Amino acid sequence: QVQLVESGGGLVQNGGSLRLSCAASGRTLSSLAMGWFRQAPGKEREFVAGINWNGDTTDYADSVKGRFTISRHNAKSTVYLQMNSLKPEDTAVYYCAAEGDTIVLVTTTPGQYDYWGQGTQVTVSS
Repeated sequence: QVQLVESGGGLVQNGGSLRLSCAASGRTLSSLAMGWFRQAPGKEREFVAGINWNGDTTDYADSVKGRFTISRHNAKSTVYLQMNSLKPEDTAVYYCAAEGDTIVLVTTTPGQYDYWGQGTQVTVSS
């Protein structure tokens, strides 16, 4: 069983930055591919960014390309999401997710992830 705990969310002004962290326990992080998803009120959960097991492959939603960066530190069992140039439309609960089946690839489908954190709220004011 894998436990994921997100942190780093909060309130930021339009154009500001935040860095989210996801601490993993229960399994070696290098055996997992990781993803960040978000869900705004009344909307479906959507893929934001993903990273394969060793960090040499990443993928981003078009809406965040060039602004967000996903990274991982396997020795610290932590995955990060650096978010720059934040916009009000980035407001959502952000979730960290892990999957252990296709770890050399990046999976963008929520249903393929096995483990989820509790989420952290990100609010961008206009």
